[in-house]
Amino acid sequence: MTWQESALDCLSTSAGHAYRPGTPNATEPTALAALALTAHGREGEVERALGWLRQQQNADGSLGVTETQDAPCWPTSLAVLAWHTARGTHPRSATHFGGALRRGTQWLVEQRGEALDRTPILGHDPTIVGWPWVAGTHSWLEPTAWAVLALRATGNEGHQRTQDGMRLLIDRLLPTGGANYGNTFVLGQKLRPQLEPTGLALLALAGQHDPAGRIEGSCGFLTRSMDTATPAISLSYALLGLAAQEVRPTNADELLAAAASRTRSDEPLKWALLLLAALGDDCPLLPNRTEAVRET
Repeated sequence: MTWQESALDCLSTSAGHAYRPGTPNATEPTALAALALTAHGREGEVERALGWLRQQQNADGSLGVTETQDAPCWPTSLAVLAWHTARGTHPRSATHFGGALRRGTQWLVEQRGEALDRTPILGHDPTIVGWPWVAGTHSWLEPTAWAVLALRATGNEGHQRTQDGMRLLIDRLLPTGGANYGNTFVLGQKLRPQLEPTGLALLALAGQHDPAGRIEGSCGFLTRSMDTATPAISLSYALLGLAAQEVRPTNADELLAAAASRTRSDEPLKWALLLLAALGDDCPLLPNRTEAVRET
């Protein structure tokens, strides 16, 4: 049995998944598990996960972080992606989850991060509106990247919110490439790039161009920073970001196998991300790999 088959079996064991044993089931690992099951042809096993996500949906269309916390609602983007991706391969999904998908997408369009005045303390442009982790706070890179992915998938690439989101992501890339978790410079000090936010930003920026060369520089940072000791989550986002920019390291399979060998059976978030990264440019998270069906 391959590590992919073992991982898929792990993700098929329950409807909802938690970040770690003994904690409540959570939206992010469950949505990523649903995406991985769908993308690897386990359509018959994904419906329970999609149904679990629908059960967590609030009346306004959002989803909280866990089954015991109905806010903050940043994981709504991931549920939208899971419902949307499944409808392309699972005939009943469009009927069963179409309403949840539309409500989630509409909620996403209406959310806005708080803009701030420009200040020499911060290197990024705080006037660009993206998406926050928590309602009523400033926009951050990761929730904005997930929202951009969800809106591009659902036929809203031309929406002003999506365009602003992509502008924010490029603005948050460091001048020499790579991204930190939110800022570029603070008090004149350049922050260190990290694999996870860099990969996620490049994934959401598939097909986009940056004349300043920050996207190209970010690809170089990711390629140089991975080895067989890279943690599973960081590695997965790095490979997904590179796949979105049409780059596939020659040792990608070796890196994935090494990370999989260190992953326990009770770590569904890691398994789901590794499975999605293993798909390369066939991963449904890539904006140009999903059928855009307008939902708003």
